[in-house]
Amino acid sequence: MPGVVHRGGSRGRRAMNEINMVPFIDVMLVLLIIFMVTAPLITTGVVDLPSVGKAQQRPTSVIEIVVGADEKLRMRVDQQDPSPVTLAQLATRVKAAQGGNEQVPVVISGDRNVKYDAVVRVMDGLQRAGIKRVGLSVRQGG
Repeated sequence: MPGVVHRGGSRGRRAMNEINMVPFIDVMLVLLIIFMVTAPLITTGVVDLPSVGKAQQRPTSVIEIVVGADEKLRMRVDQQDPSPVTLAQLATRVKAAQGGNEQVPVVISGDRNVKYDAVVRVMDGLQRAGIKRVGLSVRQGG
C-alpha cells in the first residue's frame, strides 16, 4: 500500500476530555476525617449567667443604699424615710444600722441613669469595710 500515508503517533494520543476526580475525593475524605476528629475536642465557651428570681422569704430587716441620678447617696433602714449620707460615712452608718448582726443584708439601688462607676464605688466601699451581704436591687419583670 504505497498510496496510504500513515501519520505516526496520532492514534496513540487522544485529547483528555475528563477530569480525574480521584485526588479531589482523597483530599476531601482526609479533610472530613480531620474535622470529625477535632470537632469533639473543641471546647465551647459556657457562660453561667445570673438569674433573677423571686426570693422565697423576704428578710425582716434590710438596709438600702439609694444612689440617685445626681449620684448622691441616701440610706434607708427598714422602709423608713431615706436619710442623706456621704461615701466616707457610709460604712460606719451601715455597721451602726446592722447593730452587730452581719446577716442583715445591704441592698444598693441605683437609678437607671446613674453612672456604673458610682454604684461600684459604693459596693467597693462597703466590701472594704467588711460588710458581708451586699447586693444589687433589680426591678422584677421587663
